[in-house]
Formats: sequence, structure tokens, C-alpha cells
Amino acid sequence: MTTDARRSLEITVDGEVAGVPDETATLLDVLRAAGKTSVKDGCSPQGQCGCCTVLVDGQPRVSCVTPVRRVRGRAITTVDGIESDVAARWVDAFAETGGSQCGFCTPGIVCRFEGLRAKGVDHADRGAAADALLAHMCRCTGWQPIVDAWVAFPTAVGVVRSEDASQRAELEGGSAQSTDPGLALGRGAFADDTAPVDALVAVLDAASDEWVVAPTRAEALRLAGKVQGRRTTAEFSPPIELPEGDWARTLRTSWIEPAYLETDAAWCEPGGEPVSPLENGGAFGGKVESEVGAVARRLADEHGRPVRVLYSREDAVRRGAKRPPLAAGVRVDGTGVVRVARTPGIADAISAVAPGLEIEEVDIPGPPTSAVLRGAGWLEIAVLMAGLRGEVGWIQAPGGGSATASIGDDGTIDVRVRSGAPLDETILRSYCIGAAHMGLGFVTSESLGVDEDGVVHDLTVRSFGILRAIDTPRINVTIEPDDGPPVNGSDAVMAAVAAATWIAGGCPQDWPTG
Repeated sequence: MTTDARRSLEITVDGEVAGVPDETATLLDVLRAAGKTSVKDGCSPQGQCGCCTVLVDGQPRVSCVTPVRRVRGRAITTVDGIESDVAARWVDAFAETGGSQCGFCTPGIVCRFEGLRAKGVDHADRGAAADALLAHMCRCTGWQPIVDAWVAFPTAVGVVRSEDASQRAELEGGSAQSTDPGLALGRGAFADDTAPVDALVAVLDAASDEWVVAPTRAEALRLAGKVQGRRTTAEFSPPIELPEGDWARTLRTSWIEPAYLETDAAWCEPGGEPVSPLENGGAFGGKVESEVGAVARRLADEHGRPVRVLYSREDAVRRGAKRPPLAAGVRVDGTGVVRVARTPGIADAISAVAPGLEIEEVDIPGPPTSAVLRGAGWLEIAVLMAGLRGEVGWIQAPGGGSATASIGDDGTIDVRVRSGAPLDETILRSYCIGAAHMGLGFVTSESLGVDEDGVVHDLTVRSFGILRAIDTPRINVTIEPDDGPPVNGSDAVMAAVAAATWIAGGCPQDWPTG
């Protein structure tokens, strides 16, 4: 970063003085424009996910809601500016515990943990680490491996990842994903991290549904008149009514947001192929059908320059794919009816685990749905069938893996999983803990406010109902010996934990159960 005397104010970033031309910009915008791609944008300007956390005079601060004028003359430290030996120790700690999967949230978390270290907090204090994570969101790991990384920091040693680790990550995540330990410091080369510095930026004007193109993200947002989303205080019931019948078990589900942290992004050169929004991780299937790549290609050709296309958090909620809500009833003999939001492929997904059920696809107003999302359709029905039996048993996922789970009197979740050759047990265990956290949340807390006209009212990260670190019980994962070929195991874990949670709670009809 360099000083420019024509610029209106100066800040110090990672030890270098930088001139800033726009005092109205956020610190996040300034840092990203300066090439500090370790600082991630997961929700701006909501200030709720923590991915953009940096240190300001040694104290953690969320940069997306910090006007750059507020940090004039102050020292800004990103993970890139942390002392090299300390940063290396964090890399080792997260690699040792599996605390970083996609790596989008962890740069901000490392900065938060550095703030804890500065206060002299004992690394044996798991509670302090969990409390610190209240300012952050993680969708991948289920929190426990991140807290484990805090504990491991003083004694962590380097971990060498093999191609086996990448193979396991791809099996569990559904798309190619790096397992390089440097992911913990934000070096995952996400789609928007690799865009040319001179690329134009396109954001969506929600009022007109048109793409607004400008030289910078800040200017594009201003031109589009972006307004920060809010969380509704209204309550909405599951949108599909149960079919009539003499049912032994019934289940109704609500709208659920996949809640991946890296919002959809792509960029493209004129006449080229767009960089995929799936550059580092599959977003649980939520970006497979994303429009941003095609939009980037079209706009680059129109403008004759590279164009970055960026969803805001609100765009991702309104336009991104959701799990198809359903309502189902089953009889004692296992026959029954499932009513589900009309979605290509959803009937096949349900029939794969319960071929005896009659499937009725219905049209309901709301955001788009997708059968590509992790566990969509088959998970809910596998849980319903487990509730009918009154026991989890071993649940086999379409991906081939199988799992069972139980809930202890203290809330501890015990999981056993079979997924063929483990390849890398740390990677597999991390994905299984994350899947357990997701299965627990699907049943107990996750939902999205959508009214009868299909309008989404919950537009903030905190409104999705994702369980926080302090609310997540201990999750123990046992990897069963299995000589078979490696297959996805975490999807089965997600279903098994959802089933165990539902059965332990008495199989209440409506999700989330609260």
C-alpha cells in the first residue's frame, strides 16, 4: 500500500501507511480495494457474520460497519499483518483440529482470538472462546473444531495434508475444495478474491431487478440504493398443510436458508469463461444453480472490460435456492403421503429413501427451491421414518455413507459413521461435526420468515436460526472401521442427528421445534 498526498486521509494497514480517497467508504471496502482479500465480506453492511473482523489498535472490530474516517491515524492489522510465527501457529492449530473447512470465516476469527490472547485469556478456557465467537458465524464446522483450535494453539504442530485430504473434502463438500492449512488465514482464492483490480463491479438493484455497474463496489451500492435487510418479528407457520389421513407420524417443515457465508460472486473477462462461484467449496449445493456467472459473462461482453458480479446478503436470501418445504404423514405400515414444494428432482430424492410414499408436488409462493441442496427431501423423510420406528438405527444417505446418533442426558451428541476408507480422519471428523450441528439446527431452530405472498422477511445472517457456539452441545464422532471405497459420510450424520434430536424431543409435528 502506498501513500498518495492527494488523498484525504491516511491509515496504517499491516504496518504500511495508505492514503484513502473516500472518507465515506467503509474500512472493509478500503481494505479489499487495497488487495487485503483475507478480509471477507459475508453480510455487509449488517455487521453480523464477523468475517471482516480486523484489529484496530489491537482490538477486534467488524470492518464492514466501520467508516474509514473513524480509524484515521490508527493501526489496522489484518491476519496478513500478524507476526509470522504467531500466524503460523494459528495455521497449525486450525489444521490440527479441522477448525477451517472453506476458510471464509476463519481470518476474522483468528483476529478475534488474537484479541483474546492480548487480554491474557487462558487457552484452556473453552467458554471464553465460545463467548468470543458470539460475534461470528460459521456454517461449516459446527464450532467445536474452532474452539478446539483455540485450545490447541500453545502446543500445535504442523500438519501435512495429502491428496487424500482433498479427496475426502470433495466427497463431503460436493465440489473441489482445497485443504491447504493456509485456508485458516483466508488464502482459499474465493471467486471475488481473484478478480482484476480494474474490474467493474455489478450489484443488483432490488427494486428494478436490474444490474447496476460502476467502477467500485461502494459506488455500485450507492447507485443501486441498497438498503440493509432486517429481521422480522412476525411469526410464520410451515407453508404446506398436511394431507388428510389417519397418520401415525406427521411432519411439516418451514423455509430454510442454506446460509453459506460467501455470498454468490463471479467475474469474467470479455469473451472469456466466468470464474465460478464454487471456486472454494460447494455452499451445500446452494450456488450450483446461481446466476452470477452468466451475468458476469454478459456484462463483461457488454462493457468490454472485466466485470465482478456480487450478491449482497439480501440478494442471496431473496434469490438463492432454499430447501423445499414439505408436509408428510405416514401410517404404521410405512405408507403415506408427502406434499412438497414443486421442485425438479425432489420426487426422486424422496423416493430414494421411501419408495412407498405417494408424492404430491404443490405450487406455493416463495423463493426458489432446489433438490440439489444438501439432503433436500430425503433427509426429512428419513427422519420421519425413524420417528415412526421410534429409533434412529443406521441411516444410509444416497451418497453411500451411513450413520447413527444418540443424544445423552446432558445433551451430548454421540455419532458413529461409516464412510469407507477415512482418507483423512481430521477432515472427515470436522465435516461430520459440522453436519451434526446442521442436523440439530434443522430440527430445533432454523427457519426463514416468508409470508403468504412468498415475500422473504428475514434478510440478516442472525435471523436464520443457526445455532451459536455457546448453544451447541458437545459432539463426539466415532469413525467406524470400513474397508470399502471412500464415500460421503457427513450427509448421513446430518440425517442421523436430526432423527435423534426429533425422537428425543417427542417427534413434534412442526419444524423448527424451538
